Amino acid sequence: MPADDLRETSLADAVTQVSERASLLVREEIELAKAEMTAKARKLATGSIVGIVAGVFFLTAIFFLLESAAWGAYLIFGGTSYWAGFLIVAGVLILLGTLAGGLAYRALRKGTPPAPTMAIDEARKIRETVTATEATP
Repeated sequence: MPADDLRETSLADAVTQVSERASLLVREEIELAKAEMTAKARKLATGSIVGIVAGVFFLTAIFFLLESAAWGAYLIFGGTSYWAGFLIVAGVLILLGTLAGGLAYRALRKGTPPAPTMAIDEARKIRETVTATEATP
């Protein structure tokens, strides 16, 4: 086999390998972006669920506050102090709602904006490496 044929064959093999590796690299970057988006979506879903729970606690607390106000008004005009128990329960529900709301805020803040930043950074590094390799003779 002449030397020119051998060079063409090895050049063709090299081009094929580069093409295959570039294709593999693109697929891996897509998988990284998918994994990153899944993780961020999971955090957003968790934050949303905890936020809904916080809303339920606050809504329940409003019902207890209204119940306490009703009992308090009744008892002021001649009853005993049963309303204090309802007021304490409402206070506990408000505390739980505040804690759940804080957790929801933190989870939502970690999940936004939902962009695959790790994949973008990795693609930028690969582009810089390829550009630097092409620039050197």
